[in-house]
Amino acid sequence: MLFRESPGMTDAALELESLSFEMNGRSVLRDVSVTINAGDRWSIIGPNGAGKSTLLKCLMRIYTAWSGKVRLFGRPLENFTQRELARRIAYVPQPGNVVRFPYTVREFVSMARYPYATPFSAHRAGDTAAVESALARTGVEDLANRSLTTLSGGELQKAYIAGALAQGGDILLLDEPTAFLDYRHQAEVIELLQQINQESGAAILTVTHDVNTAIITGGSALALREGAVVFSGVVSELACEKKLGDVFGASFRFLEDTATGLRLVAPQGMPA
Repeated sequence: MLFRESPGMTDAALELESLSFEMNGRSVLRDVSVTINAGDRWSIIGPNGAGKSTLLKCLMRIYTAWSGKVRLFGRPLENFTQRELARRIAYVPQPGNVVRFPYTVREFVSMARYPYATPFSAHRAGDTAAVESALARTGVEDLANRSLTTLSGGELQKAYIAGALAQGGDILLLDEPTAFLDYRHQAEVIELLQQINQESGAAILTVTHDVNTAIITGGSALALREGAVVFSGVVSELACEKKLGDVFGASFRFLEDTATGLRLVAPQGMPA
């Protein structure tokens, strides 16, 4: 479970009101509004260039020149120091963008405790417990003494998620966490995130291109196209021709998963 420093939470974890962002004179996000409650599970869906990753970077204040209002547990995002923000939100970048630092997994996960370090004590008693809990929770205990440079893609992704868990907070942002992973590692990461959400009560926002993964995961979906919201609601309601067409500008056919009864999607033109 997430190792939290502050147990109290209000219902609204994140409130976005008319969030807009431009880069190099181009509108990347346009009037994005959504409320994400504590414990929610959201998938952020859309085609390439829709603004999905940019939205996460705005929430992390990697990008700061946005307009509109963002409140984190009722407090304006701009009023948080970066250290305070890191105690509330953890971020896992796209697998293709993660850096293989020349540290062991345990060293890397330990560094995620930086928001709690002080000028007089870089290491606190609770840090070891947080790190060991994160290693165990993500199933990378056996990899703890291996260098990040020696890990497979799936192992590296789990190590980054372990770092996010050790960092703590009430919101976990993940950018395409299953991209570039084989089916086994995709399933392991999806199951891990489900467990984190259920056991810790953390709100989880996941950027994904895969509508089926979002449907199987459940929860809610925020669909973007050209930076604007075209759908916001229960993710299963997105599985219809018109709504998916509005998001991706493509035609789809629908298949029922006989094991779950869920309505899954495939682009038109793919063989039955």
